[in-house]
Amino acid sequence: DPHGKFSIDPQFGIIRTKKQLDHETQSAVMLTIQSQLGNSPVYSSTQVNISVIDINDNPPVFLTKSDKVTISHTQPPGTAVYIAHAEDKDSGLNGAIKYSIASKQSNAFSIDPSLGVVNLTRTVFADKQQEYTLHIAAEDCGSPPLTSLLVLDSLAVKIIILDVNDNSPNFTSSPLSYVMEDVEVGFLVHHVIAKDPDERRNGQVTYHILSGNENKAFVLDKITGLLTTAQLLDREIQERYSLTVMALDDGSPALSATQVLTIIVVDVNDEIPVFTKQLYETTVHENQDPGEFVIKVKAVDQDAGLNSLLWYKILPGTGYEKFEMNSSSGELVTTASLDRETQEVFNIKGNSVKISIPSRSSTAQLYLTVLDENDHSPLFAKTQYQISVTEDLEEGSAILDLYASDEDDGLNGEVMYSLIDDTFGAFAIDSVTGSIVTTKALDRETKSQYTFRVVASDCSTHLPRSTTVSVVVHIEDVNDNDPIFLQNPIRAFVPAETPVNEIVATVRAEDVDLGSNGAIVFNLMTAETVFQIDVKTGDIILREPLASKDFSTQLLVTASDQGISPRTATAMVIIFTEEQEEEISFSHSLYEASVPENSAAGGH
Repeated sequence: DPHGKFSIDPQFGIIRTKKQLDHETQSAVMLTIQSQLGNSPVYSSTQVNISVIDINDNPPVFLTKSDKVTISHTQPPGTAVYIAHAEDKDSGLNGAIKYSIASKQSNAFSIDPSLGVVNLTRTVFADKQQEYTLHIAAEDCGSPPLTSLLVLDSLAVKIIILDVNDNSPNFTSSPLSYVMEDVEVGFLVHHVIAKDPDERRNGQVTYHILSGNENKAFVLDKITGLLTTAQLLDREIQERYSLTVMALDDGSPALSATQVLTIIVVDVNDEIPVFTKQLYETTVHENQDPGEFVIKVKAVDQDAGLNSLLWYKILPGTGYEKFEMNSSSGELVTTASLDRETQEVFNIKGNSVKISIPSRSSTAQLYLTVLDENDHSPLFAKTQYQISVTEDLEEGSAILDLYASDEDDGLNGEVMYSLIDDTFGAFAIDSVTGSIVTTKALDRETKSQYTFRVVASDCSTHLPRSTTVSVVVHIEDVNDNDPIFLQNPIRAFVPAETPVNEIVATVRAEDVDLGSNGAIVFNLMTAETVFQIDVKTGDIILREPLASKDFSTQLLVTASDQGISPRTATAMVIIFTEEQEEEISFSHSLYEASVPENSAAGGH
């Protein structure tokens, strides 16, 4: 913005004008806008293209205020006798000009409102009137229109009637011409030549373009007939122009001829091929044979002929060797079987190159996703799982979390778990998580080991795959059983003369638990000097002689296991001599007790 015509709000980015704009001076402005976040040294920039839209602020202006033309009185009606020309700096309809005769001395003339060509409407005679003055006005097509009359700028044309100019110009130059599209402004395109056999001014020819000069692409020198370019040409926008050219002699009246001049704009290699998409996305199945069709890309080039011929290829990159592109059709196929588990996504660059010289090219991105096939079975980390659990686990306790991985995707890689062997109602497996839980209380003394198989199956809807693994569950002992005496009470008949250190009785007890939980030791509950008991064997030994022949006693013996929390059972041993037999009776004739529901088996 070198002229300071614009301002920008530094906070909200609103662009405003600071000075009056003029479309005729500058029709387009390209502003570079820069942004900065806080005090950061990093800037970002963008461009804002502003088109200054024309308004109808310039009236048509004639380059000359007066002119003079002579015509022959032999000219027939319809003859062009003069071409008025005004200029309007505006553009579009605002700059399109309509011509009219503002004031005239007779009805002998008319004017083409678009071309400004003044024509005879009837035959004129020099002996009746030798001179006519026409005031020609120019008005643009804006809304509202502006006219040259507003600025007192009409054209006064004096038409002098002379004697005979009876030959019209005759075109001798070709009606066809060729020009390359990359020529510079001012390049000579064609030489328009028209001959007039008349003498002097009646044979002097000027040249004018009447129509077909779109965008004012050409300029015709009215004296020399040299046609040159006024703007840069672009065959891709317009490749043919049909110019209606008029040759007008300087006789009085002037005679004219027209020719349609066709100009062919010849292509040069100035366009870059463009892909119809910058990003192509598609999918391809894995495990397919080489040669599988993947996708077809297409690029277009606005040039013509050989300049528009393209060939395709893929650029080197990761995984590109597994694909091949047809150089003429742009079809992409595989050169090897793909494996999604090895590489799921391929980012490939496609390249379109022009065959012509100089070569031009462009690239597009191809994003290829490999679709999964169910080609992997679920896989456990081990072929067999062994685990030990204590028999006092509560029902619903998790004992093992199994996991099987599946490299496939989606349902093909989603794993479900199930048991295929009888676990005697002791275990179940969560089908989703693979967690094995107990479904009832365990009892090592009933069953000390379980062996069963677990199946991991994927969820494929077509030919699911599965893997089986063996699970061995060892039930470890806990001290959950009391010792049990094999006989209770025990009656021992001991002769009165039994010697000291003699075994007078033996107690026996069993404990179905293992190890120290099932190892039993025996003890006497009361202080005793006459007898002692072997803690391991349960033998009761006489330590002192019996006091009398009618001796009797009752010993309370305990059997305790050696677990961390020992469990104990009690038995009664009745010892008496041969002469005395103790009568044994219960301490109560009726025993009553309350038992809570859901009491564990083996509870006291």
